[in-house]
Amino acid sequence: MAAPSQTCFTASALAERFGLSVHGAGETEVAGVATLAGAGPDQLAFLSNPRYRPQLAQTRAGIVVLREADAAAYGGTALVARDPYVAYARIAALFEVRAAAPAGIHPSAVVDASAEVDPTASIGPHVSIGARSRIGAGVTVGPGCVVGEDCVIGAGCRLVARVTLVTRVRLGQRVTLHPGAVLGADGFGLAMVDGHWINVPQLGGVVIGDDCDIGANTTIDRGALDDTVIEEDVRLDNLIQVGHNVRIGAHTAVAGCVGIAGSTRIGRYCLLAGKVGVAGHLEICDRVVVHAMTMVSASITEPGEYSAGIPAQPTREWRKNAVRIRQLDSLARRIGARAKGEE
Repeated sequence: MAAPSQTCFTASALAERFGLSVHGAGETEVAGVATLAGAGPDQLAFLSNPRYRPQLAQTRAGIVVLREADAAAYGGTALVARDPYVAYARIAALFEVRAAAPAGIHPSAVVDASAEVDPTASIGPHVSIGARSRIGAGVTVGPGCVVGEDCVIGAGCRLVARVTLVTRVRLGQRVTLHPGAVLGADGFGLAMVDGHWINVPQLGGVVIGDDCDIGANTTIDRGALDDTVIEEDVRLDNLIQVGHNVRIGAHTAVAGCVGIAGSTRIGRYCLLAGKVGVAGHLEICDRVVVHAMTMVSASITEPGEYSAGIPAQPTREWRKNAVRIRQLDSLARRIGARAKGEE
C-alpha cells in the first residue's frame, strides 16, 4: 500500500524515530507498506509469524522489519525490533492518510437547540443531535449518525458513519465508533406476568472510556439501573453484542461475533476470540484468554487460557464421536458399577 501523498522515509530515519536498529543500507527509502510476498522495492514489509519465514528470501521489499534472529539470514535492508508487528503498526501509521474533517455543522444536519457543539467539531450530512447532548472539541460525527438525548461525546472522538447513540451515552476522549455501531439501546430486560412479557425499563446509560475502538455493527445496551461500562483502551471487533450492565476492563480486546450476556464483569487485559459466548452474571478475572467458539458458563477466577470449542474434523469421524459422546454417561455408570463390584 503506497501512500497517496508519496511521503518517503529512509531506514535510518525510521530506526531513529521508533528506537530500532538498522541492518544494511540506512539510506534505503520507502513510500508505503505491503506484505512480504507483495512488497516492491519502495515498500516496507515485516516478518513476525515464523510461518512466513520462507518468504523472506524471495521478498522484493525495500525494508523488512524483523527480529534479530532473522536478520542474519536476510541480505537486504532490515529494521530489527523486539516485536516486529508492533514496530510495523507504528511505522504503517505514518502512511495512513486521512482527510481532515471540516469544522462546522453541515446544512442538512439537525441539531436540537439545547445541544452544545464545540466550534471545532465536524458535524456531517444528515446527522441528528438530540436534546441536551454535548459534542466536544475536535469531534467528527460522520454522515447519517444519530446522537440521541443526554449524550456526551468527548474531545477527539470519531463517529465514522451511521452510528447511533440512543440515549444517555457518554464517550471519553479519542473514541472511534465504526459504521452501524449502536450504543445505548434497551437492554434485554423482561418480566413474565400472567403468561405474557412486559419490558423492564432500562434507566441506566452507557459509559465508554478513553481511546476505545468499537467495530462495525457492534451493539452495547444501556443499563437497567446502573450504567454499562467499557473502561479505557478496550477494542471491540465487529458484530459483538454487549448486554446491559456488563463491565469490560481496560485494555481488553474482543473479537467478532462474541456475545456477552447482561451483568457480566470481564477483567483487564483479557482476550476473547471469535464467537465466544459468555453467560450472564459471571465474573472473568484479569488476564484471561478465551479461545474461539468457547462457551463460558461459569465464572473464571484464575488467569490463563480457556478453550471449549471442538475443532473441525471430517464429518464421518465427527458422527462417530458424536455417537460415543451420547454413550459416555452409560459407559461411566458401567465402569463405576464394575469398580464397586471389584472392591
